[in-house]
Amino acid sequence: MSTPSEDTKPVASQPERTGSPGASTFGFETMLGKLIVDMGLVTDDELEECQSLLQDADGNATGHTLADILVNHQYATRRQIQRLQADFDTRKSTQRIQGYKIIRKLGAGAMATVFLAQQESLDRPVAIKVLPKKFSENEDFIERFYKEGRAAAKLNDANIVQAYDVGQSGDYHYFVMEYVDGETVYDQIVSRGKLSEAEALPIIQQVAKALMHAHERGFIHRDIKPKNIMIAKNGDVKLADLGLARALDDREAAEAEAGRAYGTPYYISPEQIRGRKDITPAADLYGLGATLYHMVTGNVPFPGKNPSDVMHRHLKQTLVPPDHVNPSLSAGFSQVIEMMMAKDVSQRYQTASDLLEDLETVKQGGIPQFAQPTLDFAMLAEVAQESSPAPAIPTTTHAPPVNKEMQAMWLYLFIGSAILNLILLILWAVK
Repeated sequence: MSTPSEDTKPVASQPERTGSPGASTFGFETMLGKLIVDMGLVTDDELEECQSLLQDADGNATGHTLADILVNHQYATRRQIQRLQADFDTRKSTQRIQGYKIIRKLGAGAMATVFLAQQESLDRPVAIKVLPKKFSENEDFIERFYKEGRAAAKLNDANIVQAYDVGQSGDYHYFVMEYVDGETVYDQIVSRGKLSEAEALPIIQQVAKALMHAHERGFIHRDIKPKNIMIAKNGDVKLADLGLARALDDREAAEAEAGRAYGTPYYISPEQIRGRKDITPAADLYGLGATLYHMVTGNVPFPGKNPSDVMHRHLKQTLVPPDHVNPSLSAGFSQVIEMMMAKDVSQRYQTASDLLEDLETVKQGGIPQFAQPTLDFAMLAEVAQESSPAPAIPTTTHAPPVNKEMQAMWLYLFIGSAILNLILLILWAVK
């Protein structure tokens, strides 16, 4: 959808050209009327009025295209016309992909356009991701595109979007994959604000199973986020978009990417931000934790004014516990999210199987095994300082005064330690 600034254009005293080099091509110009009506930008009557301006009173061509007239009458913006033509050109090219019939566009991003198509040989719907023509001569983009297809082909799990085919048609590179009839987690957050703990748990469990499968086969996803989690109408959850996936043993890629941050700022792990070479599965679990945080609180864990600010907060800012934002969350569930998002990799879940064990325990109303409550020693010290009386004036110079402030702090620490040991003892006894 265009922004207001893109849609607000001054009215020109004379018809303006759209500036789109192919806007007057016969194929696009012929279809433009139908496309613009289908988009709901004009009615049939308004389209007919615009088409009547293509000729003067004597029936001679005015030299202006339908695109020009639509823009100058403010029925469409230049950008909308250019997007329509880009989609038309891509669709026209993909119609020549042997064995597939294009039905409609599903969506578009900076890196690719995705179409719904019918695979004629097996009579099934599929999704076809097409690399924009402007990237067709960029070896890096092409390699990443095919790398995604190869990575997806090596993964065979019910919770991962399946890869079917990858190839080239004319100037376009395409990737055929499983079609998921549903919506993304991001769509649900936008429409509902946030999800309940009971609603979020089964979704995250299925994604964790997908990650466990990928990690066991030597792949890390590196871009876990709400937009990459699909929820089918039947409730099945599918992890999508392996565009940043990397083999754990691919040292050449790790060396080439060292020092650069790959991922999405709101959900990226600290080690990815730092461009570490030794990225582990724990990075995916951090991204899943940030996604889960967003799902159940309605807020991203670290908002910021720009990507750099957001990533700095991932590195330095203390996470506000999710149950402080949404008090309806259980303590155990909140602890799991906090452990998923630990900044220190060693303090985070190391495997998806450990995470799954804790998620199932929380689902059953139990206490998570791996995610234990932690004592905030800084907070204890602050409480001790506030609660201690003013130091007494020493009555003798032969011995130092008793530091009651320090005494109180140690007392709180001793009590906290005793409570933690008691919890661990109870858990051990239960087992």
